[in-house]
Amino acid sequence: MDRLTTLRRSLEELFPERHLYVRSGGAMKAFVLTSRKQMFMAAGVAGCALWMGVSTAAMLVDLMSASASDREFATLKAQSERYVADRQARLDSAMARLNAASGSNADAATAIEKRHAALAMLLTDMKGSPGAAEALTPAIDRALAKPDAAPARRIEMVRVGQEQLLEAADSFSKGRADRLRLAFRMAGLSPSTYADRGGSLGGPLIESKDPRALAAVLDVDEDFAVRIQRVARDLSEAQSLSEAANELPFGRPTTNATQTSGYGVRFDPFTRRPAYHSGLDFSGAHATPIYSTGPGIVAYTGVRSGYGNVVEIDHGRGLKTRYAHLSSFAVRPGQRVSVGQRIAGMGSTGRSTGTHLHYEVWVNGRAQNPGRFLKAGQYVLQGD
Repeated sequence: MDRLTTLRRSLEELFPERHLYVRSGGAMKAFVLTSRKQMFMAAGVAGCALWMGVSTAAMLVDLMSASASDREFATLKAQSERYVADRQARLDSAMARLNAASGSNADAATAIEKRHAALAMLLTDMKGSPGAAEALTPAIDRALAKPDAAPARRIEMVRVGQEQLLEAADSFSKGRADRLRLAFRMAGLSPSTYADRGGSLGGPLIESKDPRALAAVLDVDEDFAVRIQRVARDLSEAQSLSEAANELPFGRPTTNATQTSGYGVRFDPFTRRPAYHSGLDFSGAHATPIYSTGPGIVAYTGVRSGYGNVVEIDHGRGLKTRYAHLSSFAVRPGQRVSVGQRIAGMGSTGRSTGTHLHYEVWVNGRAQNPGRFLKAGQYVLQGD
């Protein structure tokens, strides 16, 4: 009550009773503005002002949103128009060069055949690459569709089909190379260390440094030669990285097993204190098969302090994997193993609280996070 009384007094002081006197035609009229009337009038004015402010703000927001949408639409439209214009200009330029250089359907057909020979070299190198057939088949089908009886039209359609096929090859090779580079980075490895700079494909498509020289060798225009070479280089790097990936420990050490402990600092199960854990733990039944995560040579089988029975595999390039707490061995030192080959059985030897596998990956003498290699392996498999 005291607060209400204080509030009422404050409002009455803010809006004291006022008297208005109006003279009209010799008569005097008096009006009394009580505090309550003044408060109602002030509230009405404030409400109108608030409504006008909100409406104005809403209009400004709508205008700004519409302006941003218009700008984005205009940008996308301009990009699309530039892309279409660029493609059309390239096609018109190529056709103009063909027409100017040949002067006849026979000469134009000869130029097309030379381009076809260059494409054949590239596609021969792509043969066997995982996913290449699926990526290129739609372009090939489009090139073969709707044959035209007119010789000039037929030549033009072949030319367009070659452009589409080269675009599809470019997209496939670049996408595969980028995916493999990312997989290596996910594992903490440098792709440039494993990519064969000499090119796993070889031949003039890779070895030629000067586009003009390659164009002369292939007997095609320089622009087409540059694009052929770019695709060949991406494909060469992709094949080099793919071959390297097949030699790395990107596989899983066991199947149908649950990961129970990660890499890094954790609470030690014996001391109950934070301690560094240099690998991943997988739980499973006794004698669950343990597999090599990559090809290599068995470097050691036996007992190591704290690890119990272990198998260590040297994968080359400074990489080594260790499989610990094993119950049995299925390989011997010096034996060459392949990825997915059974090397041991799961156990609980050494410093262990129960049956599980302790798995480590070492690079140049330092323990790495095996989880990164497992993720990289899954990423490589998804791209195949």
